[in-house]
Amino acid sequence: MRLAPPVPTTAEGHGRLIGLLVASAFVVILNETIMSVALPDLMREFEVRATTAQWLTTAFLLTMAVVIPVTGFLLTRFSLRTVFVAAMTSFSIGTLVAALAPVFAVLVAGRVVQAVGTALMMPLLITTILNLVDEERRGRMMGTISIVISVAPAIGPTVSGLVLDSLSWRWMFWIVLPIALLSLALGARWVRNVTEPRRVPVDVVSVVLSALAFGGLIYGLSSIGESASGHTPMPVWVPLVIGGGALVAFIARQLQLGDRALLDLRAFTVRTFTVAVALVAVSMLALFGTLILLPLYLQNVLGLSVLDTGLVLLPGGLTMGLLAPVVGRLFDRVGPRPLVAPGAAIVSVALWGMTTFDLDTGRPIVVGLHVLMSVGLAFMFTPLLTSALGSLPPRLYSHGSAIVSTLQQVAGAAGTALFVTVMTRRTVAGTEAGQPLVEATAEGIHAALMYGGAISAVAVLIALLVRRPATPADAAETVEPGPHM
Repeated sequence: MRLAPPVPTTAEGHGRLIGLLVASAFVVILNETIMSVALPDLMREFEVRATTAQWLTTAFLLTMAVVIPVTGFLLTRFSLRTVFVAAMTSFSIGTLVAALAPVFAVLVAGRVVQAVGTALMMPLLITTILNLVDEERRGRMMGTISIVISVAPAIGPTVSGLVLDSLSWRWMFWIVLPIALLSLALGARWVRNVTEPRRVPVDVVSVVLSALAFGGLIYGLSSIGESASGHTPMPVWVPLVIGGGALVAFIARQLQLGDRALLDLRAFTVRTFTVAVALVAVSMLALFGTLILLPLYLQNVLGLSVLDTGLVLLPGGLTMGLLAPVVGRLFDRVGPRPLVAPGAAIVSVALWGMTTFDLDTGRPIVVGLHVLMSVGLAFMFTPLLTSALGSLPPRLYSHGSAIVSTLQQVAGAAGTALFVTVMTRRTVAGTEAGQPLVEATAEGIHAALMYGGAISAVAVLIALLVRRPATPADAAETVEPGPHM
């Protein structure tokens, strides 16, 4: 029997491992928003409304929000290689199902299976880097992670626009599938464990409460979007109440379990972590809401093709990618606050500028404001992630990354639901009042972007509270031991 290669202990081995994880994570995270430009085509082909079509993104986020809280346990219990292979296998199967989908429901199902793999990848990547990279170099390395977290979703619309210009929407999955399979094959050979797996019990009650809490909240938020057009299978308050009640019970259960918690919430006793995570959630809410509105505005109001829509959104994604490593190096030198506060202000200026979009807005203005927003986000994400996770003691790395990833998905779903709901209700009201559809849609998007501007103002205030993270030793002293230590 052929022996597996040894655990990589050299800088070269670590670099190869991190490079593979970053590339794999980029591919899977890209799929969060890759369907946004395709929504008009899918609405026509499957004869569904915008509020139903948004489930291609919302179901993805919903699944991630249900799975991610369990990743803290999985990364503690199983080897890095096992989790990676499971993640890429699930993503590959989901991609194949989506590519072959004969009806809308099967397409959504494929997205759900994809999302299971995506949910495992980000906490896996973050936990690996926190364990391998020295503290003084984490800023630039987390800059690389920021490319995955922020740039991949940002260029998703561009990738889909380029594909849809000459091919059907199914090719968005056929193109991704061989890349996913290659990552799976390389990972099965290269990836080895960099942490020590421990046999820890899983609390089944916590798993159930977690699924009900985060699943219920995101389903309820998405149902708000559907109810705006009068299409919802149940009253909106039902899943929201179930999710809210389960969340309270989940939190109480985790605090009671201490070291045996599914998701160790003692990370929130570290002030730096709490402030940074809150700002990441607010920023993701605005980002995902904007990312779903801009393609609809460009195509349904300005009349751009899918290719032109993708090209308009490309400069913003490239800007974020180019700035992320630079911001990472700056963080290592000056810390988070000199970067995050100006970044939040820039995002706010850009979102308020977008509220001026109307029927006659020129394409250069849209590109300019999108690029401006991308600059601001680039100055926020890397410092925030590094501050949040770098402030925790090593034993909370996997739980901290799971918390950050979970709140990102909840915030993304909330932003999508909020923006689509406001847009839909204002559009419906306008058309019922006799306005042309294009004009009513423009006013609906304007109303939704006003909410984005208000949310960005809150982010500016929170940014003033950001501080440089404490050293790991300080963080270890800050976190109180649980009752079962």
